[in-house]
Amino acid sequence: MRAMPEWTLYPHQEGFSALDFLRCRLPAAPTAYLRRLLLRGKVLRGTACVQEHDLLASGDCLRLPDSARIKEFLEASAALGVEILWETPHFLIVNKPPGLAVHRGQGHEEDNLLLRVERLLTQRGEKVRPAPIHRLDRDTSGALLLGKDRNAAGELGKLFMAGAAAKIYLALVCGPGQGSGLLTAPVAAKGKIKDAVTAYRFLTCTSDFSLVELRLETGRTHQIRRHLAACGHPLMGDQRYGGQGIRGQRHFFLHCRQLSFINPWDGHPRSINAPLPENFVSALARLQLCAGERA
Repeated sequence: MRAMPEWTLYPHQEGFSALDFLRCRLPAAPTAYLRRLLLRGKVLRGTACVQEHDLLASGDCLRLPDSARIKEFLEASAALGVEILWETPHFLIVNKPPGLAVHRGQGHEEDNLLLRVERLLTQRGEKVRPAPIHRLDRDTSGALLLGKDRNAAGELGKLFMAGAAAKIYLALVCGPGQGSGLLTAPVAAKGKIKDAVTAYRFLTCTSDFSLVELRLETGRTHQIRRHLAACGHPLMGDQRYGGQGIRGQRHFFLHCRQLSFINPWDGHPRSINAPLPENFVSALARLQLCAGERA
């Protein structure tokens, strides 16, 4: 007999409803189908059935029946290439993989994150036009917020313009380092010199490389990459800003680990953590660096 599909909740999923959690894990499944599973007692938490609006806790394990239809949705969800971290009727947060452009552009017309999300929502029957609220470079991975329509994007955009959203990154940089502080070198933006502030904290290092946690206080283009290069610790492999790479590496390692903001529609604060991609985890192991607790 095959094992039942099951998932354990991450700490940032504390307080998710059962339906919200299933929508994240089975994005290809219609919401109506997931509701029927819950209504009919097909989803278990331990040995008890869980209902649509039941709130979940970190460490809870949810199990689904081993059915051909669920297997079909699991395979379809994986094929979409979109990992949803949190979703509401107004927006969704996805875990962007490295090496994938967010927008359409030269060389990215056939595959980009926005196109993948549009396909997912269309497959569900949702007639919306998602829009990214902030930037992530092609080689940067991690949490990306998208509004589901123009009004939602406008409301969320106001949070970022007002500095009411916080982003925390993990980065692999060249050279050993320690301590914490602020990087405040101004950067050029749209032909003007603008203030830029990045808080940093070295987490661990070897003789050649370091793992750094960074928090953006402002949001200039390539701010992290520029600030790290200016302080003598460019991103490992960031050739544009002088970063040394390792053999076989063709990109840098920068990951938006946490996105925090107040939901404009219910007034509740929320912090969403994005698990590290496998290539980042492998690089940490190869360099004998430790990221601490996984997101």
